[in-house]
Amino acid sequence: MLRYLPFLLVLALWIYAFVDCLNTPEEEVRHLPKVVWVIIVLLFGEVLVGPVAWLITGKVRGAPANGSAPAQRHRNTGAGWVAPDDNPEFLKSLDENNPKNND
Repeated sequence: MLRYLPFLLVLALWIYAFVDCLNTPEEEVRHLPKVVWVIIVLLFGEVLVGPVAWLITGKVRGAPANGSAPAQRHRNTGAGWVAPDDNPEFLKSLDENNPKNND
């Protein structure tokens, strides 16, 4: 089983780099067009040149321009309610519909 570990690690890195390259928006790709990076990762994946090149130079990495943490980039910025209990109108309608509180 241990002799298959290097092959599995190379395969995992290859798959990760390929999926990361496909999911990266075009404006975050550096030095070459995205299609060329996909071809490089696919053709040179067995010798780790393509995936390592993509991970090191192909994608813009680092802190975002607005200084927010990665978890904060995907949060709802107030455009709508996250959950019903965050909506004051929903909470008010619960009070109005509950006969016990209307005594």
